[in-house]
Amino acid sequence: MDIAIRGRHIEVSESLRSAVEQKIARLSRFVDGMERAEVRFTEERNHRIAEREICEVTVHGHGHVVRARASAADTFAAVDRVVDKLEHQMIKLKGKLVGRSQPRRQAPPVAEHPVDFAQEEGEDGAGEAKIVKTKRFAIKPMTPEEAALQLDLLGHGFYFFTNSETDRAAVVYRRHDGHIGLIDAT
Repeated sequence: MDIAIRGRHIEVSESLRSAVEQKIARLSRFVDGMERAEVRFTEERNHRIAEREICEVTVHGHGHVVRARASAADTFAAVDRVVDKLEHQMIKLKGKLVGRSQPRRQAPPVAEHPVDFAQEEGEDGAGEAKIVKTKRFAIKPMTPEEAALQLDLLGHGFYFFTNSETDRAAVVYRRHDGHIGLIDAT
C-alpha cells in the first residue's frame, strides 16, 4: 500500500512516520486491494481545546474511499483512534461487499456528515451564503446501492454520482429518519 504522510502546523517525526506506516499497512488485512492511503496531521491552534492533535486518513482502493478523522491530546493517540475507526469501517465494507453476493444480509448505511457553508454579513446585515470550498472529482457510473455504500464509507450527508441504470446524474442523501433518499435527474 502506498502511504503519503503530510503535516500541517506540525512536523512529522521519523518515529511517528514509521508508527503510522506500520498501523496503516495492517489495515490491508481487512479488505484486499486497498492501493493508497493519505494521512494528514494538523494541530488545532486554540489552546483551550484539550485534544488538539488531529489525524485524518483517507484510504483508496477497489473503487472505494474510506475516510476517518480523530483527535487526541497526543499525536500517537490520535493515530490509534483513527486506525480503530478505519478498522471498524473496513470490517463494515467487507461485510457489505460479501453482502452483495448475499443480498439478504445487507443493512442500510448509518453515517452522516453535515455540509459546511460560511456566512458572510451583507451591508443590510442579513447573512449571505458564500461558497468557501470547491471540489472536482471523476464520476463513475454506479447503482444507487453502490452510491449508498460510498455515502456510508465517506461519512458525508450526500453523494453525487452517475446512475448506471438511467445514465443520468443522481444524488443519494441521508434523511433525518436515518434512511437514504435518491434524487435522480430527468
